[in-house]
Amino acid sequence: MGIVNIDDDLHDQLRRASKVSCRSINAQAAYWIKVGMLCETQPTLSFNEIIEREFNSAGVAAQPLSVAEA
Repeated sequence: MGIVNIDDDLHDQLRRASKVSCRSINAQAAYWIKVGMLCETQPTLSFNEIIEREFNSAGVAAQPLSVAEA
């Protein structure tokens, strides 16, 4: 494992995002790196398509949303 130097502003954003997504700072950075690499190597796919493919490859099947009646 190595050390990656990032500027203070990006580190602050990373810290904030990690709290929202309930990940450690390292896990949030790894997530951003992985998604960024997938986006760069699959430029014709949208973010949502990439995430859907990752979920599918991990065996995650999202349940359809049901609309509550008023």
